[in-house]
Amino acid sequence: MGKLLSKIFGKKEMRILMLGLDAAGKTSILYRLKLGQSIKSIPTVGFNVETVTYKNIKFNVWDVGGQDKIRPLWRHYYTGTQALIFVLDAADRARIDEARQELHRIINDREMKDAIILVFANKQDLPNAMKPNEIQDKLGLMRLRDRNWYVQPSCATAGDGLYEVCITLLLEFAIHVNTKALCCNPSLLIRSQESMIKTWNLLQF
Repeated sequence: MGKLLSKIFGKKEMRILMLGLDAAGKTSILYRLKLGQSIKSIPTVGFNVETVTYKNIKFNVWDVGGQDKIRPLWRHYYTGTQALIFVLDAADRARIDEARQELHRIINDREMKDAIILVFANKQDLPNAMKPNEIQDKLGLMRLRDRNWYVQPSCATAGDGLYEVCITLLLEFAIHVNTKALCCNPSLLIRSQESMIKTWNLLQF
């Protein structure tokens, strides 16, 4: 399967920026992807950066601290970002409005206008955790136009939902690249998107 993806996507690297409020689980997700196991983490002051390889594609992931005093520095990491992973504590209903404000502040920056948006609805193992439909409503995602976004339920401690996002990133990135390259030839674009759908179906097994 790795050879198939490399043939379709070529030798690609993606720059991914992982943001979210403090204590959402960003660092736990990063090192679960990197090491394949759960680790104890402390609040990130500054940033962590790791390269995660999945199906021969390299994801360069920047995890930046989410404390309110650090958030003004987020914009310094925007340049060159191809995908935003916004990590949300799905059980923290008290701060969902704060999370919405921060998410929209990020994606409205011109440096992030082309970035794919993925929301990790983390901590799904906790009681009363919000499900994707509720989260997309509370975050105002349905009002976004001309943006690719996706909400993935996840549990960083168990690893649930993490690798599905890797697949989604690959497909969204490939479609995005092919759309820009082939926009002047609709027939080629349709065939390109059909190829991505076939690849998705293959990845389900």
